[in-house]
Amino acid sequence: MALIHSNFFSEELQMCVSCEVILPQRSEASDAIAPADEKYKTLYLLHGFSDDETIWQRRTSIERYVTPLGLAVVMPCGHVSAYADMAHGGRYYSYISKELPAIMRSFFPLSDRREDNYICGLSMGGAGAMKIGLNNIEAFSAIGCLSAGARNNVSDAALTPKQKQRNEMLYGERGIAGTEEDVFGAAQRALESGKPLPRIYHTCGTEDFILPAALKTKEFFEAIQGNPFGYEYEADKGVHSWEYWDEHIQHFLSFLQLKPQQRFL
Repeated sequence: MALIHSNFFSEELQMCVSCEVILPQRSEASDAIAPADEKYKTLYLLHGFSDDETIWQRRTSIERYVTPLGLAVVMPCGHVSAYADMAHGGRYYSYISKELPAIMRSFFPLSDRREDNYICGLSMGGAGAMKIGLNNIEAFSAIGCLSAGARNNVSDAALTPKQKQRNEMLYGERGIAGTEEDVFGAAQRALESGKPLPRIYHTCGTEDFILPAALKTKEFFEAIQGNPFGYEYEADKGVHSWEYWDEHIQHFLSFLQLKPQQRFL
């Protein structure tokens, strides 16, 4: 596998940005197995609050986990944006959901087929993956949400002054009903669209401070008759930690049911 540090200009953010990319590398015998112009299945992997695009490489063995799968991984920087089109800041939702995949496919041989694209994240990135995946069901076939809920603040009354200030920076005075920030509304719109729905893997540690938000999201999806999202919730003992995420990103990769590809290094 190749680890590529990419820097480029984002029209949505109107600034230069950074992104880490893990790209499969074919073995010498690969041409006998697959055409040279094969496009790779891709996982968009989002970081949490206070981290950046390097953190998954630094704190987990993500490259080792995806190598036998021949899976490319795109790890963008979302700063502290909650992957939102911020009221007072950058358009991170538009950047991650639309612009980034187009740029990455112009740089690298990544598949644009819905069934070959997945999005996952932890904490702020888990909520971001849920938001982006459910608002763009034509783009992603699976969503992974680790240690998060569809929205991580269950009650505005429980917010600290700093959290309220951050919410003002993110959302300003705009209501979320009917927007991309209304994740449960996005799920309902997806159901009504009649289009193929993404499968959802969701997990949160039983001692995690964010568990109430995760359980509220679990309650919502488990109340949908027939489980059309193929929603799976995994409750394991653990806290908000890299030990938990390093283990459960592997569970998400198993959830994808990808076949091992021995032709990649």
